[in-house]
Amino acid sequence: MLKFAYIFPGQGAQYVGMGQDYYNRYPQAKEIFERANSVLGFDLTKLIFEGPQDELNRTLNCQVAVFVVSIACLRALENYHPAIDVKYTAGLSLGEYTALVAAEAIDFEEGLKLVHKRAQYMEEAAQENPGAMLCVIGLALDKAQHICEKAGVEIANLNCPGQIVISGKVSGLKKAEELAQEAGAKKIIPLKVSGAFHSSLMSPAAKKLSVVLEKTEIRPPKIAVLSNVTAGEQSSPQEIKDNLARQVTSRTLWEDSIRFIAARGVKNFLEIGPGRVLKGLLRKIDSELKVYSIETVEDLEQFRKERAICC
Repeated sequence: MLKFAYIFPGQGAQYVGMGQDYYNRYPQAKEIFERANSVLGFDLTKLIFEGPQDELNRTLNCQVAVFVVSIACLRALENYHPAIDVKYTAGLSLGEYTALVAAEAIDFEEGLKLVHKRAQYMEEAAQENPGAMLCVIGLALDKAQHICEKAGVEIANLNCPGQIVISGKVSGLKKAEELAQEAGAKKIIPLKVSGAFHSSLMSPAAKKLSVVLEKTEIRPPKIAVLSNVTAGEQSSPQEIKDNLARQVTSRTLWEDSIRFIAARGVKNFLEIGPGRVLKGLLRKIDSELKVYSIETVEDLEQFRKERAICC
């Protein structure tokens, strides 16, 4: 039997209408949406299915939306394909919370409450300490690090070879952009986010989240869960809590996390939830990795056909 890893998307994967086909087809998925509405006290499902997009894009809304849709897709997958041999699970930033639910370290409701608080605190921190993020394409890490130090900004994400996301105040990012262009960056892309995530400007959010995490019941995962902060396995509840708090202000080590999994013989990945960004990143990390997208109901059927052939 082939070994698999689950991977889950983060903020930015959201779009109006995501997950609606799962809601209509699978009772397990519909139940997740309805439980989310009850826990949050507002109609998140309507916002996800009908928009408007601008409201869905708000940090406060998009994080819970991506989390809920990803879990709904997961529950449908578990029902449709009950015998997958899953060795690892990981998520990009926000997606780490989904990974912890998938590994049964956190209950869905507790995970949703945590994500809601995280989004609230990050939105508040962004208003308190305004900033932004840039994706820099085509620079080596040491050059990017030097530029960040000169500009007073920070490296936020190491997603794949040649792609580095930096975070900080707008004035610092402007200087960093100029320096990156001088250094030969192939492309610089402003990210559509509301703050300087994964930087020290998020410190107020990290402190508040740490208090909530200490009161949250977290169990040892039943599937190995990778930490964005360390790019390694995390097993003890306290370690998980500490890493989740640190994650808000630390760079995410996505490339290293995927290489960690692949080095242990797992070459098949299921990207579960909205969007196909992670599939693109994994192709750049290691072209030999096989990634199945589980975004739509049709994807579930396609995975069934491919699995019947290869497994």
